[in-house]
Amino acid sequence: MLDKTNTDGVMASERVVAKKLKTQIVVVGGGAGGLELVRKLGAHYGREDFDIILVERNHTHIWKPLLHEVAAGSLDANLDEVGYRGHGHRWGYRFFLGSMESIDREARQVVIAPILDDDGSELIGRHRIRYDWLVLAIGAVSNDFGTPGVRQHCLFLDTRREADRFRQKLLDHCLRVSRAEGADARVEIAIVGGGATGVELAAELFNAAAALRHYGLEVFDESRLHVTLVEAGPRILPALPEKLADAAKGELENLGVRVLVNTKVVEVRAGEVVTNAGIIPADLKIWAAGVRGPDVLKDIGGLETTRSNQLVVGPTLQTSRDERILAIGDCAFFVASGETRPIPPRAQAAHQMAATAFTNIKALVAGKPNLTPFVYRDKGSLVSLSRFSTVGSLMGNLVGGRMAIEGRLARIMYISLYRMHLIAIHGWLHGLALVAIGHVNQVIRPRLKLH
Repeated sequence: MLDKTNTDGVMASERVVAKKLKTQIVVVGGGAGGLELVRKLGAHYGREDFDIILVERNHTHIWKPLLHEVAAGSLDANLDEVGYRGHGHRWGYRFFLGSMESIDREARQVVIAPILDDDGSELIGRHRIRYDWLVLAIGAVSNDFGTPGVRQHCLFLDTRREADRFRQKLLDHCLRVSRAEGADARVEIAIVGGGATGVELAAELFNAAAALRHYGLEVFDESRLHVTLVEAGPRILPALPEKLADAAKGELENLGVRVLVNTKVVEVRAGEVVTNAGIIPADLKIWAAGVRGPDVLKDIGGLETTRSNQLVVGPTLQTSRDERILAIGDCAFFVASGETRPIPPRAQAAHQMAATAFTNIKALVAGKPNLTPFVYRDKGSLVSLSRFSTVGSLMGNLVGGRMAIEGRLARIMYISLYRMHLIAIHGWLHGLALVAIGHVNQVIRPRLKLH
């Protein structure tokens, strides 16, 4: 039930409904975990006695691991995005556009911030959505660790909008360099963070640059691109075995990427990145050096949160201070029994959490006392270096992450991850159909998105 409030967030009116209210399950966040969860809940419960609601600030969903391809222009997000309204109609849940502002745990209501249009005018005022069970799945944002100048001068890849913004700036700089006098003109790009996002973006940029000459920039090629990857740790890709990380580093350097390790960024300025080893000139600066929970989660509703704004959850994914509120995905802080570190912020973790949350919500609604504890099964890590190479390790829990794979097999496994995501949010029939359509688009669509 949606309750209207005045601009101060105070309840304006409250209807007394004679008929029995539907059980209302609210999921905030339509990322990999949240979208999969509402699909399962909607398909299982239907609309007759249950009201499944998804609250999301974006109109469409794009799988976050693909954002580096959107940023480089090698993926047209318009072809891969999922519209929440149409998806909700198909699977039996309702979609509400908006951003969570706070939680009123006593009244069991989520407070949604006012929605503004492009010129700042209010379209929909602050309002509240009642819940019987609430799942928070709002993901994570880039962590700048308080480094001066990062927020002012760096671009991020947390959302589709940010990826689109980077792509447009990249194309503008490529156009400038292609028309510049002198063969030494370059597009200088600095990527801070040697994890999967930074490494994959670095490789994808060279793939895109190599194709630009076929799309109107005849005098531009990958030799005009100068990419520096900066990592504070002793090596890139710390989640992978050292042998694979070294192989990825060698592949990047063969492409032309300058890889700097043990290099800490101390400040970012307009046109340059200042490190403990010197200054790196940069037209474009991408920050991909870690994640944290969004600011809105800090002590929200009196729930227990970490210093990085993650919600502390127990074995059943219920928050530590409220059993009616669960958290899944990157915004959840979960430490398995016997472990000292929380599970990593990966898409596979969000997928597994969504499955456990679905099982436990069904038990909670039915009043069953025994819930299923969450068990994280590390399936390994895969990193794509665009069309050039793919490296990774499989079945981390089974063989300690030591089953190293490279080349064609690794590429096939990497592509299969996205296919499984499509099946998880669309079901087998629709998901397989989209996989087939994707193959057709690879043949008939341009290699780059240039608008």
